[in-house]
Amino acid sequence: MLEVEKIHSYYGESHILHNVSLYVRQGEVVCVLGRNGAGKTTTILTVMGYLQPRPGRIRYNDRDIAGLPPYAVARLGFGFVPQERGIFPSLTVRENLTVFARRGGERGAGDWTLPRIFDVFPALRTRERNLGFRLSGGEQQMLSIARALMLNPALLLLDEPSEGLAPMIVQQIIEVLARLKSEGLAILLVEQSLRTALAVGDRHYVMNKGEICFSGSSAELKGNDFVLRNYLSV
Repeated sequence: MLEVEKIHSYYGESHILHNVSLYVRQGEVVCVLGRNGAGKTTTILTVMGYLQPRPGRIRYNDRDIAGLPPYAVARLGFGFVPQERGIFPSLTVRENLTVFARRGGERGAGDWTLPRIFDVFPALRTRERNLGFRLSGGEQQMLSIARALMLNPALLLLDEPSEGLAPMIVQQIIEVLARLKSEGLAILLVEQSLRTALAVGDRHYVMNKGEICFSGSSAELKGNDFVLRNYLSV
C-alpha cells in the first residue's frame, strides 16, 4: 500500500533522514518508535509531502508520490493527525469536523459521518457546540483524529497522539486505534510510548539518529533487550 524506499530528508542543509525504508500493508498498523530527535516526525512529514526526499522514493498503491504537495497526497486517501493537533480554535467541534469532510468510497476504508464519529468519540458529541480552544488537551486530540477520519482515508497517519496526555486519555486513544484496526483501516503511527505501540501495532520500526535501527513484530521487539535498552528507554 505504502512503500518508502531509501529516503534522505533535510532541513536546509541539515541531513536528518538517512536511507530510511518502511512499508505499510492494507489493514496493518505500523509503528515508528524512537526518542526525541530520532527522525520520526521528519519521516511522517516527508511521507505527507511537507518535505521532499532527496534522494529516495515514496510509492502509494504503486504510484510515485514523492514531490507531491500535502493537499495532493491527502486527496489520494491519506488522513494526517499532526503532533500539534492543528484544530481550528475559533470553530466549534461540529464545524471542525465538517469543514473538510469528504465522502467515502473505493478510496476510503469506511463511510465516516457525524453520527459515526460521535459513536466512536462520545465526548465530542457532548462538546459539539464548543469552540476548539475551549476543549481540554485530550478532547483536542480526539477532535484531531476524528477530523482526519471525516476525510474517509484509506491510510491514517498519526504523529505522537498520546504525547502529554493523562493515562486515562491515552487508554481511550488506544481503544479508538484498536477499533479502527479491527475495521481494516491501515495506520502509520509515530510514537514514543512503547505501551501504545505494542497495544495496537502489528510491526514496528525503531529509529535512532535518522536511521532505522530495528524492524520487526511486537514479539520480536519485546524480546530485543538491546533495542529496548539502548533506543527506547528513558
